[in-house]
Amino acid sequence: MTKIQDQIAELERGTDEVLPEDGLRAKLAKRKTLIVKAGFDPTAPDLHIGHTVLINKMRQFQEFGHEVVFLIGDFTGMIGDPSGKNSTRPPLTEEEIKVNAATYATQIFKILDREKTRIEFNSNWMAKMDAAGLVKLASHYTIARMLERDDFKKRYDNGQPISVHEFLYPIVQGYDSVALKADVELGGTDQKFNLLVGRKLQQNFGQEPQVVMTTPLLEGLDGVQKMSKSLGNYVGITDAPADMFGKLMSISDDLMWRYFEVLSFRTLGDIAGLRKEVDDGMNPRDAKFELATEIVARFHDAAQAAAAKVEFIARFQQGAMPKDMPEVKLIAADGRLGIAHLLKGAGLVSSTSEAFRMIKQGAVRIDGERIEDRSLQIDSGSTCIYQVGRRRFARVSIS
Repeated sequence: MTKIQDQIAELERGTDEVLPEDGLRAKLAKRKTLIVKAGFDPTAPDLHIGHTVLINKMRQFQEFGHEVVFLIGDFTGMIGDPSGKNSTRPPLTEEEIKVNAATYATQIFKILDREKTRIEFNSNWMAKMDAAGLVKLASHYTIARMLERDDFKKRYDNGQPISVHEFLYPIVQGYDSVALKADVELGGTDQKFNLLVGRKLQQNFGQEPQVVMTTPLLEGLDGVQKMSKSLGNYVGITDAPADMFGKLMSISDDLMWRYFEVLSFRTLGDIAGLRKEVDDGMNPRDAKFELATEIVARFHDAAQAAAAKVEFIARFQQGAMPKDMPEVKLIAADGRLGIAHLLKGAGLVSSTSEAFRMIKQGAVRIDGERIEDRSLQIDSGSTCIYQVGRRRFARVSIS
């Protein structure tokens, strides 16, 4: 049996907070097997690697012999999680939830052990609760406490509407912990309030409150904003191997270590050793190769990861890119820059009309990936390699 301190070092790695601070140690001192819960609202059919930070943490708990519950919030999804939103979020339809939940169940087993994972739906207990039961459940929390939540408080102070049903979301999520008798609940930093509601409700229902572990929201490829499909700074876990590899190789050297910490399954000791090699003179690119290979192999397989590496090297190192590539810095006054204006500003085209024409011809690539969207907006904070045709290249940074 691994020593408690060894477990804690790995399980708390990459986390933002553990509440209470010594809570995990206290739980492990009492029992060898903990019930570890993480909830996911089926808001979209596909996951990106930012979503997998939590799933990776669940896998770590599995490896130490703990019981992991992947909770699909099909009931809460019909409420709509208001976390971080400045307006009421439209709830999902029952059909949308079914479709998205089905894809989640297949995608997560690229990381989790299928035989050791419990999949639950919170409709299993919430759909059976009648109106009187829901009213009684709501009595366990006050409006004053709800308005302590940052997004609710801002909307209230600004006179923006808050629907009563939005107050039910953290209460229902908290009750999930009661229903599952969770020892630990995992969630992103934006879920901290909801997770703490779970502790309060467990206490009210006579259970030992769960330990709350929050994980950071992973920065996207630009290293600035949260990974998001809408911002285009994401790596989808269903991306083709070559696309996934290329995107991971485009991240900055500093961001690479962040990704190692929260995405890699290598031990902390291995990562520290790799970092020392870089400090001692190893090319950071070689460390990035190891990260990209590991991630691609996880979501595809080792052979496809190796092939993606070979393709990347052939494309970017064996004469596909000039050694004297110009470095261009552009300013986006509004925080974003249209692709056509970017290409013109970088000197890769003579006019925006030429940029549109080259995009239409499939002759424009960003970090090796062909783009087709003429209305694409590039966020400030990004640094990418832009290519037009066979011979025009520039490394462009936007501020």
